[in-house]
Amino acid sequence: MEGKKIEPTRKTPEVYLGPEGVIKIWGRSVSEDSRAFYDSIGLWVDEYILEPEDITTVEFNLEYVNSASSKQIIKLLRRLLLVTIKHKQLKVNWYYEEGDSDILEKGEYFSSAVKLKFTYIETSGLA
Repeated sequence: MEGKKIEPTRKTPEVYLGPEGVIKIWGRSVSEDSRAFYDSIGLWVDEYILEPEDITTVEFNLEYVNSASSKQIIKLLRRLLLVTIKHKQLKVNWYYEEGDSDILEKGEYFSSAVKLKFTYIETSGLA
C-alpha cells in the first residue's frame, strides 16, 4: 500500500497517510465542502484497515475546525476504529496550543463521540 500526502490550502489541512500506521492531519479545517475532502481520506483508510499495522497512530494538530469538518472527522475516526476489530491498537494524539481551550474541548468532544481515549499534548505554539 502506498502513502498519500495532501497539501494544505487556506481551508483544508495538510494530511499525511502513511502505510506504516501513521496518519497526520494538521492546520485549518474550515471548508464548507469538507465531505469531499474527507471522503478522499476515507477511501485510503478503507484500504488501510484491510491490513493495518499493529499500532495505528493518528495525530491531529488543528488550529480551527468548523462544524462541517467536525462531522467528517468523527466519521473518519469511526472508520479507523475498525482496526481494533482486527486486534490492533489505535492511538490518537490531539495537539492543542497552550491556552487554546476551544481546540482542547473539540478533541475531548471527538474522544467522547467515538468512545476512544485520546492523548492530549499541549504545545507552546512556537513550532
